[in-house]
Amino acid sequence: MSVGFSDDEIRHLRAETPGCAEVAHFNNAGSSLPPAPVLEAHLEYLRHEALIGGYEAQEEAQGRLDGVYAAAAQLVGGGGPDEIALFENATRAFDMALYGVPLEPGDVILTSTAEYHSMFVTYLHRARRGVRVEVVPGDATGQLDVSALRKRLDSDVRLIAMTHMPTNGGLVQPAQAVGEVAREAGVFFLLDATQTVGQMPLDVRRLGCHALAGTSRKYLRGPRGVGFLWVAREWIERLEPPLMEGHAAEWVEPDRYVIRPDAKRFEVWESNVGARLGFGAAIAYAQALGLDRIWARVQTLAETLRARLAAVSGVAVRDLGAVRGGIVSFTVGDVEAARVKAALRAARINVTVSPARGTLMDMRARGLREVVRASVHYYNTDEEIERLTAEVARLVR
Repeated sequence: MSVGFSDDEIRHLRAETPGCAEVAHFNNAGSSLPPAPVLEAHLEYLRHEALIGGYEAQEEAQGRLDGVYAAAAQLVGGGGPDEIALFENATRAFDMALYGVPLEPGDVILTSTAEYHSMFVTYLHRARRGVRVEVVPGDATGQLDVSALRKRLDSDVRLIAMTHMPTNGGLVQPAQAVGEVAREAGVFFLLDATQTVGQMPLDVRRLGCHALAGTSRKYLRGPRGVGFLWVAREWIERLEPPLMEGHAAEWVEPDRYVIRPDAKRFEVWESNVGARLGFGAAIAYAQALGLDRIWARVQTLAETLRARLAAVSGVAVRDLGAVRGGIVSFTVGDVEAARVKAALRAARINVTVSPARGTLMDMRARGLREVVRASVHYYNTDEEIERLTAEVARLVR
């Protein structure tokens, strides 16, 4: 099963991924296996830095670093590198946009039932200062009900913040429809694309969001420790960074600074340069393969895994959504998720566990305490899916 990729191409991609010789990796929504060009871009810089010094190596690499901003902007369909800020993770990227939106007591943040705890905690933190947080219900498919969102909008709603794909299942939220509603109402729309960037084509102009946060380590197959934020150019100077330092602004007088006009106003100066260069290599690798092809194969592999798991007596697939991506969530009878994970790990198959606290409202509403999460990527194979399914079946015999 190649789906947009020839069998020879899959073999080549796996050969170029050292980890494929070691494990069947179904934890791509956590951190993917990096391909050799990404690994070498990261390590080559670290080796050079060790020889000539950190500042000196960064100066030599500055042109390539600038190129990472341009590549990230192109990846999400942005207007240019001035709309991109880089961070140590996607959570900090998301936070800088969320806290940058000027909100007053009584203003409303609208969100979905499927939010990740790192995001929802920030909503609640803002609520401590008088902002109201309201959850838009899901429709019959489990995705955010766009008609309910439209009905809820009034002059108090100042921000719509939503995850594109939740951490605990394959649901893909209708971000483009939400973006249309937000644009019509003039409401700032912040999208967490942590699980979708690198998995599917993204175009911020089509999605209609005003800011988008993403990460390197998941479906982009880049290094850990890098996240990014895209902010629409027309909104950059309307957002006030919640934290400031000398990279974000120039100190021009003893009592005055001038904040920079681009998205780097949200950054700090110190960073993991090698990881950022690896992130740039990961973007290039994904774009060379084609996001449309990647998305088609990921969806097909995920649906194959769902069907095979569902055919195992005692296994329940827990994914919602009219459109579903590469995250496959399931439970195995009365077998604890941690035990499933450990048994698979002993067989050199990687999955993870999504506990209720990670997506509290959704999991409570469905009566779920935990799920096993298996997330596919294009380098996974039908044989690996068979291995995973067979190991799960052994646990319920």
